[in-house]
Amino acid sequence: MPKSPNQKLKLLYLMKIFMEFTDETHSITMTDIIEKLSEYGISAERKSLYSDIESLRLFGLDIIGTQEDRTYSYHIGNRPFELAELKLLVDSIQSAKFITEKKSNELIKKLESLASKYEATQLHRQVFVSGRVKTMNESIYYNVDRIHTAIAENSIITFQYFQWNVDKSMELRHNGALYTVSPWALSWDDENYYLIAYDSTKGIIKHFRVDKMLHITQTGRPREGRQVFKAFDTAIYAKKMFGMYGGDEISVRMECDNDLAGVIIDRFGKDVSIIRIDDKRFAVNVEVAVSKQFLAWIIGLGEGVKIVSPSSVVKMMNDEIDRLVIRYKQ
Repeated sequence: MPKSPNQKLKLLYLMKIFMEFTDETHSITMTDIIEKLSEYGISAERKSLYSDIESLRLFGLDIIGTQEDRTYSYHIGNRPFELAELKLLVDSIQSAKFITEKKSNELIKKLESLASKYEATQLHRQVFVSGRVKTMNESIYYNVDRIHTAIAENSIITFQYFQWNVDKSMELRHNGALYTVSPWALSWDDENYYLIAYDSTKGIIKHFRVDKMLHITQTGRPREGRQVFKAFDTAIYAKKMFGMYGGDEISVRMECDNDLAGVIIDRFGKDVSIIRIDDKRFAVNVEVAVSKQFLAWIIGLGEGVKIVSPSSVVKMMNDEIDRLVIRYKQ
């Protein structure tokens, strides 16, 4: 007969104690184990605990026993996630603008449970590293899941789309009318999540900020645009879009100083064709969706880069420069 209602849970609580109170730099003695089990209303003897520890090892828990002088202690060795990996995940969550502050804290709290209480303090300290701007739409977390489900179930979706107004209030676009698209992919670009979808009405590919989508609903109708997306590469699409702002897709030739090679490769990938002009400069041809964001990126690189063709894009740059001069010249 069990000595207490919790006695049958002894093995589970024993695993909890190892996971919470031990790591590679913190061990626990048999006396400590017995004391902590008693806090859960469980009585235990050393002989039975030896057997329980062996059962946990057979289950896959990496329990390591070490002896120092006359003291024998135990700790968890390998865990599903190393501390460095958890720190990376925490920082990724904190960096992601599409996850709200509330949801970020909830996720980080769950990640802390994968470490010992000693290691968890290091993860907790990382929470205060940044005051990064986070999305204000709490539904983003579930929007991503709904979109993934719709893609898996091959369903067209409907949703409403909003923007923020000067009163910091949601303002529905298109007077609240439903958008109807075929979802095909999700892309994380410029620290935001985007839905890549096919609009059969206009016969084009569109993208939408997921944190600005509301009331996502599956229609049950099969997705359209399959032939278009057979040749579609999400990564290439994201590279062409600057800040995910659309524009006419054009092959642009630029001449750059050699010290900007890294910038070009970081933006367009190692497959980009770099053509040496002389010892100081190179030329590059890239496919981009030409927009003001692209032109601003070029301006931001300073005198080290120049658009040389096509003439239509050179004219767009000149027009943008004239606009800025008029706007800012005193």
